[in-house]
Amino acid sequence: MKGVIFNIVEEVIVAKLGPAAWDEMLSMTGLSGVYTSLGSYPDADLDTLLAACANLTAADPSALLQIIGEGSIPLLFDRYPQFFENALNARAFILSLNTIIHPEVRKLYAGAACPHFNFVEAENTITMGYNSPRRLCHLAHGFILGLATHYDETIAIDQPSCMHDGARMCHIKLTWQ
Repeated sequence: MKGVIFNIVEEVIVAKLGPAAWDEMLSMTGLSGVYTSLGSYPDADLDTLLAACANLTAADPSALLQIIGEGSIPLLFDRYPQFFENALNARAFILSLNTIIHPEVRKLYAGAACPHFNFVEAENTITMGYNSPRRLCHLAHGFILGLATHYDETIAIDQPSCMHDGARMCHIKLTWQ
């Protein structure tokens, strides 16, 4: 996993819980916490950090991933405004993930292993198929919440199937209000 993800996780944790919480998580895990944005690190480090955060907060790791995803959007907008330039709304941004956003991510961060999405569109809904060996669908859910806030939209999110429950892939249904 690219270090930029760990950088954003740290920033969101510090913003929500304070710098002492991040330091405590590192102490609990034995991880150094030194992640360079271009570096690659074991996926297990994220799981370990989430478990430590869950220990500190008594929150479920999947809920923590949603909070991190939601809190990431303003940070991503500040760092990468070009990703948002051509997306006039959350729907356009989401539909550009495979064709614009993730190819740009791969240019910036060589070796980045981005998830793949497929989309089934209807008038006011998109059903996203999420497929990634990392199984971070809860992070994707949080990103969507953050995009809804960023674009001042209301999006109802339902996940009728999930890899964590044995499904082959996650399906996330988005309905614009």
